[in-house]
Amino acid sequence: MTAIEQTEAARPRGTRLPRRARRNQLLGAAQEVFVAQGYHSAAMDDIAERAGVSKPVLYQHFPGKLDLYLALLDQHCESLLQAVRTALASTTDNKLRVRATMDAYFAYVEDDGGAFRLVFESDLTNEPAVRERVDKVTHECAEAICEVIAEDTGLSRAESMLLASGLGGLAQVVARSWLHSDRSVPRDQAVQLLTSLAWRGIAGFPLHGTDHH
Repeated sequence: MTAIEQTEAARPRGTRLPRRARRNQLLGAAQEVFVAQGYHSAAMDDIAERAGVSKPVLYQHFPGKLDLYLALLDQHCESLLQAVRTALASTTDNKLRVRATMDAYFAYVEDDGGAFRLVFESDLTNEPAVRERVDKVTHECAEAICEVIAEDTGLSRAESMLLASGLGGLAQVVARSWLHSDRSVPRDQAVQLLTSLAWRGIAGFPLHGTDHH
């Protein structure tokens, strides 16, 4: 059950929940409010109301609005990183790896909760703690891709990291563009188009020590 689903299940006031369940419920409510209103327009009153709790209960778990936002950001940055790592580990066929990685970004932005907006479209990117987390997950995703490229091509780490950053950036930007175009191209087709583009580039680097891709 996602944090937002827990929010829906636990919204009536007066219900006592275990601390972890209450925290997840509050995070789900905060995500709904932050995605809909942005950080600056959202108020702790709005989040408490959405969660069906009093403000003192909300402040017991999160001292302030920024703490709440950063907790959400940590959660969803980790989700993206794990999705990318899972995609890369899902097959040893490199073309399928590229497709799985592209699809991981599309799935991430398509999630109904809109959490990707907190990571990639935040109105709080001038806040150092937010910028640090976004930069960190972008770098870690690129590092995960880099490891595969370096191992399979024999390119230097620096060269592999440049290619990995390009692939990750391509996937993230195109997936968001696709979503904002009202998904005018079916997701599978969009992923395949992007995979074809990316594969034509990365396949130009021969595999290191093998005779096949």
